[in-house]
Amino acid sequence: MTGPPVTAAAPVELVVGGMSCAACAARIEKRLNLLDGVAATVNYATERAYITDTGGRDVSELVTAIEAAGYKAALPVQEGAAGPVTESGARQLGWRLAACVPLAVAVVFLAMVPAAQFRGWQWVSLALAFPVAWWGAWPLHRAAWASLRHASATMDTLVSLGIAASFAWSLFALFFGGAGMLGMRMPFALTFTPAGQQALYLDVAAGVTVSVLTGRYLEARAKDRSGSALTTLAQLGAKTVAVLRGGSEVRMSAGALQPGDLFVVRPGEKIATDGVVVEGDSTIDASVLTGEPVPAEVGAGDDVTGATVNMSGRLVVRATRVGAQTMLAQLVSLVTQAQASKTAAQRLADRLAAVFVPCVISLAAVTLGFWIGAGLPSQDAWSAAFAVLVVACPCALGLATPAALLAGVGRGAELGILVRGTQALESARRIDVVALDKTGTLTSGTMSLDEVIPGPETDERECLLVAGAVEDASEHPIGQAIARVAAARLGFLPAVTGFASLPGAGVTGSVAGHDATLGSLRLFDELQLAVPPRLRDAVNRVEGSGRTAVLAGWDGAARAVLAVGDAIKPGGSEAVRRIRDLGVRPVLVTGDNERTARAVAAQLGIPDADVFSGVRPDAKVGVVRELQAAGLRVAMVGDGVNDAAALSQANLGMAIGTGSDVAIGAADLTLVNGDPASIADAVLLSRATLRTIHANLTWAFGYNLIAIPLAALGYLNPLFAGLAMAGSSLVVVSNSLRLRRFKASRPGTGARPRRAVQPQASAVGSAP
Repeated sequence: MTGPPVTAAAPVELVVGGMSCAACAARIEKRLNLLDGVAATVNYATERAYITDTGGRDVSELVTAIEAAGYKAALPVQEGAAGPVTESGARQLGWRLAACVPLAVAVVFLAMVPAAQFRGWQWVSLALAFPVAWWGAWPLHRAAWASLRHASATMDTLVSLGIAASFAWSLFALFFGGAGMLGMRMPFALTFTPAGQQALYLDVAAGVTVSVLTGRYLEARAKDRSGSALTTLAQLGAKTVAVLRGGSEVRMSAGALQPGDLFVVRPGEKIATDGVVVEGDSTIDASVLTGEPVPAEVGAGDDVTGATVNMSGRLVVRATRVGAQTMLAQLVSLVTQAQASKTAAQRLADRLAAVFVPCVISLAAVTLGFWIGAGLPSQDAWSAAFAVLVVACPCALGLATPAALLAGVGRGAELGILVRGTQALESARRIDVVALDKTGTLTSGTMSLDEVIPGPETDERECLLVAGAVEDASEHPIGQAIARVAAARLGFLPAVTGFASLPGAGVTGSVAGHDATLGSLRLFDELQLAVPPRLRDAVNRVEGSGRTAVLAGWDGAARAVLAVGDAIKPGGSEAVRRIRDLGVRPVLVTGDNERTARAVAAQLGIPDADVFSGVRPDAKVGVVRELQAAGLRVAMVGDGVNDAAALSQANLGMAIGTGSDVAIGAADLTLVNGDPASIADAVLLSRATLRTIHANLTWAFGYNLIAIPLAALGYLNPLFAGLAMAGSSLVVVSNSLRLRRFKASRPGTGARPRRAVQPQASAVGSAP
């Protein structure tokens, strides 16, 4: 790191490069926390180090500590920038894998099929295996060397040693052990014979390399997307703004705004920063941040939020909060903090490798010493020792996770479920609560005309004709919903004259000789327009069901009530029931008012005690933390930018695929088709995939427990060892492919439910 020291008084975020497994993150975290006064966490998935307490040290000292552990570190280039593993890194692994696969297949085929072993086949195998075992496996060798330099061992260490040992012994056998004689064949035999000088392990060197590279490629692809949520969040804000200077407008960068500056926002423009309206009336679409579909009417004195969209009138706004103080910046910070607090679950193979790797290396050394001490020829002793390393080389381990993940992800894609990685699978194993966002998750997210309630002596067609014509001139989503349905049902809409918008109240206009007014009950009372008791009751009924009631009247009296709402998606109630059948408690988290939220919850079958209403965008993550503080493991389901921090904070984040890219980027699972019924299927698929991974790993290690002693005793025929290794991989792949038969549960056929988590008699279980 170059340049003058940067004093790290505030929390510091560093981009870390060179990590190859979760054990690397743990080692860096341990090294940082050994510094006096430093408190740090390292996230392997995002390749970030988050230092919450620097102990008075500057950034250069923290970077030096990480580099001393054998890794690279630097400050992010910009807020929300992606980590050092980029798409190009995954692409490079892809090219490396594509080049190695055909070579490895040919080597394995020649070793496993004696009939294909032509004269000089072993030298052809050497030529084919060399680029795979050294160029293809170079990232593994480099990572293993870096670990050894710092007196540590990871799965890379064993993989590298196994590849190097199998290739080195094959060279010895070819040049000094007689295996290089033309016409030599490796016969097929099921009997165990002492390992001899003619044993070739070129197939193992090539096969292991390809298996591990496949897993690394899939991992890199997943990590490429780890920074997408922050990147998209950072890009939501306005780039330029028209600032008033001396009565004229000056276009400048939005980042140059200062508190107190006056700036202009025209219709269709984003509001550059948080502020207060000084002049003008308009409608603000805040759905990009709040996820709620109904725009807010604003006028002089009202607060507005940066990144929201001005839909109608010209506004003059005084900036009150800029830079890191804005709501958008705080959302970025919340996502970052949530990602930091969610410890990246170490892959099971890496956790076991902490014991497995040193034990295998030690056993190989003990085997060599024992046989030499027992008087066995040194070449046979070395053969047994190398066989221990070769047979322990984790070919099946390399396939255990990616094979199951590929099968699970493929089946999930067919069901409309995208699984990001094993982090999500481990989190989904035990979930106590599913926190459900309302708008766009359980509802359609768009306003629609649900019902027309005519008054006395008024028919529905006449009401649609008048109301649709007047609202057709309106830009408000509620008005557009009414006009859209009226035009569809009638086939035409008459012209309107004298149209006027009453901000926050309604609209007026003349249609076919009638002076019409559309708006709220309060507007009709203020204008002293007669509202029959029947229509007043209808207004109360509509609003009690969580919808918006629009009165339509002409000639001095109200004539009808139009019910406009955000309809619950088909299957929403069934989705909630299926979540409960899994033994999981569903709760509703929404920015809607309490009356609307409880009305929707009642339709979904969620009790009032599990409704969190009036939740601001920056407070949703607080609800998740509150539930977690009560000892519950939380899955969050959402679709908007406002859900991103909560999705990251939750033990399991699920994004609706029809929602924002930010929500999708922050989530562990994505429900592509937007069907809420997929929530239960996603949990079931995740659990099934994780069970398969655990079964694969159990088999892979069980295989080693049997094969390693045989190798140490010198009774492992090279061909049988190769067949056993291939058979172990075949078992893993076959077990993984069973996931392709996973079926979405239907009513009455769900998975065995766990005991449901009952609502708590506390703040967590009640609406705020």
